[in-house]
Amino acid sequence: MKTREDYDRFLEEVRKTTGIEALTPEDSGLVSVRVQDEFNLNLQFIEATGKILCFVEVAELPKDAGRDVYRELLAAGLFGKETAGGYFALEPDTEIVIYNYFFDLETVELDVDEFVSSMEKILQLCEFWTGRLKELLVGVEDFGAIAPDTHIRFHP
Repeated sequence: MKTREDYDRFLEEVRKTTGIEALTPEDSGLVSVRVQDEFNLNLQFIEATGKILCFVEVAELPKDAGRDVYRELLAAGLFGKETAGGYFALEPDTEIVIYNYFFDLETVELDVDEFVSSMEKILQLCEFWTGRLKELLVGVEDFGAIAPDTHIRFHP
């Protein structure tokens, strides 16, 4: 079983690869990084399972978002449509849509470059969903997109 020390060593390798020093965990193991001033990327090691939870804030929905928005997010989660195996959650107090994905530490530590590439793909997927939500919310005034329409890279 992987330990917190294994996770810390893995993140050290990720920092060396990306040059992003902010990829340093807090005491709880949480890493929180703002990527190109567009997304909040978070990593949390779960020692009981040896998994790394990656979660990214995608967008803040307005209180009057229509059922088409929720239907689309639910269908994406249920059928894996444009989610790459991840899933969405909705923070109930803020209405922020959060994309979640689990990595197996034992697997990702074998290829740091592949992990970094996967993180870039996740950020691009979140960018896609920001755009998709904008389309569904046409005419809704207070849609709070967290990311503009740009290409996202995890490398500095």
